[in-house]
Amino acid sequence: MERIAEFQKVSFEEFSKGYTDCFPEQTAETREEADRKAREENTRAAYEALKLPCRATMGSAGYDFFLPADIALRPGEGVKIPTGVRARMAEGWVLLIFPRSGLGFKYRLQLDNTVGVIDADYYGADNEGHIFIRLTNDSRTGKTLALRAGDAFAQGIFLPFGIAADDAAEGARTGGFGSTSA
Repeated sequence: MERIAEFQKVSFEEFSKGYTDCFPEQTAETREEADRKAREENTRAAYEALKLPCRATMGSAGYDFFLPADIALRPGEGVKIPTGVRARMAEGWVLLIFPRSGLGFKYRLQLDNTVGVIDADYYGADNEGHIFIRLTNDSRTGKTLALRAGDAFAQGIFLPFGIAADDAAEGARTGGFGSTSA
């Protein structure tokens, strides 16, 4: 198999921005200096515990992505996950993100954009190419999804792609979600 990509952590500063935004209950604002230090320590601990995506078996196509914090989603609830991960990949490849199969089957866990598309040039974006994944528990049977920090929740698959013969794209990426459309 061709080795075309490498997963890396984003910087602590970039992760901290996403973690604070996505998990305010983990980093609740107070005026106390001790509380500020506790929030920073909690964020630092989550960052240090981040696991880079990996395959479970030699035959797996998907790279499992892991949670940085505990989550519990009742039916209809969603959450934005700052993975703390970025992917450097060769030109002509894309990383597609899906929910883990078992979670989709048991809970109708879905990505809010149905499939995450991580382009190769996202790696150089202003946010360091930090991959965020937004999920919703679409269970119709009343099941609450509860996962712990470190649990696998999504999977990414690298695929090659082609371009049209008359392609004339010249734009350069600077941002993330929706930054390449007008």
